[in-house]
Amino acid sequence: MSEQNRRLRAAGIAALAWAGLAAVWCVLVPGGAAELPQGVPGTLRSLLVLPLAEELGLDKKGGCILSYNGGKIVDCVTGEALYQVQLGAEFVPELCEFAARQDVAILTYNSEGIVCERDQDVWANKECFTTKLPMIHVDDLASYVDYPICKMLITLDPARRDAVCAAGKEQFAGRIDLYPSSPFFIEAVPLGVAKDRSLAALLERMGLTRENLMACGDGLNDRSMISYAGVGVAMQNAEDAVKAVADYVTAADNNHDGVAEAIEKFILN
Repeated sequence: MSEQNRRLRAAGIAALAWAGLAAVWCVLVPGGAAELPQGVPGTLRSLLVLPLAEELGLDKKGGCILSYNGGKIVDCVTGEALYQVQLGAEFVPELCEFAARQDVAILTYNSEGIVCERDQDVWANKECFTTKLPMIHVDDLASYVDYPICKMLITLDPARRDAVCAAGKEQFAGRIDLYPSSPFFIEAVPLGVAKDRSLAALLERMGLTRENLMACGDGLNDRSMISYAGVGVAMQNAEDAVKAVADYVTAADNNHDGVAEAIEKFILN
């Protein structure tokens, strides 16, 4: 499940707890931005989504965190990476050059937080707000990133998003994927990485099928998993393109227990 403000209200948490008692395996999917920084193991540390996983008891009852838009799935109990696809190192300098040519910010993550050359950029700092991770300035991002990463994130004025994304798709076609995850974010990920594919890999590992999956979300990058799931649920605040592929649209939005509504309707009942 994905929630725009990265927190579930009390009713949502209660519903998830009941679902856990009903032997339902929970996979938290931070929406687009709230990721596990590089080098952070799956143990529950004080990152934004991790306290929520602890609050839901996923570190004891079992569950996963899916991050990097499907690039990585971590077992909350063991800390094991159950699924991981990394961005090829050869794309880092080219992506940095592309962002500079477009005059937009690009960032990625290290073990401490977010790393970016344009650390004062208002759109780059949206990522700090959503993840609660610190911004770390680097002089040369392409040279700095000498460790494996799962994705890079282009941040920009929403008015330029579609044009820049189209230019990126043209330049990197057939090599990596670029797609918008919010009005001001463009994800750069390994070719084929998406939430539906990583969830399919997890289901196969567990001996389950898509018919055993309910997926809830509101963002454009949730569209693939909502379409793929046996029961795909779009929050009331989701964009029309997300609602179009959903089996059910909640009456409540994700800030007012939309996830709890779906759990109560399709799992607890």
